[in-house]
Amino acid sequence: MNHKDLDVWKEAMDLVVAIYHLSNGFPELEKYALAQQIRRAAVSVPSNIAEGCGRKSERETLRFLSIALGSLAEIETQVLIAERLNYVQHQEELFKKMIKVRQLLLGLIRSIEKRITHNA
Repeated sequence: MNHKDLDVWKEAMDLVVAIYHLSNGFPELEKYALAQQIRRAAVSVPSNIAEGCGRKSERETLRFLSIALGSLAEIETQVLIAERLNYVQHQEELFKKMIKVRQLLLGLIRSIEKRITHNA
């Protein structure tokens, strides 16, 4: 499975761009703190999808997709922190992007789990 063909990878890449744009507006004092942390988490999502797809076994793929889900939860928390600190206004569109990526990831995970169960 080529990760670049997956809708979830494409959506996750769009999420990275949105996070970078958002974090560009953070205060200068956050340049090496929250901004860097949220960017690393964002980059982690499509990176783990890609790495998972590059693995030999579907079980390994699932492990990396699970890590991508964790990074997505991390991004959500960090955006909420930025909102509470008044670095940004409520990010409705960004949350919609995160929900879409999460749904696509969960769908891919379920699909792979079904194949594993069916082939067992």
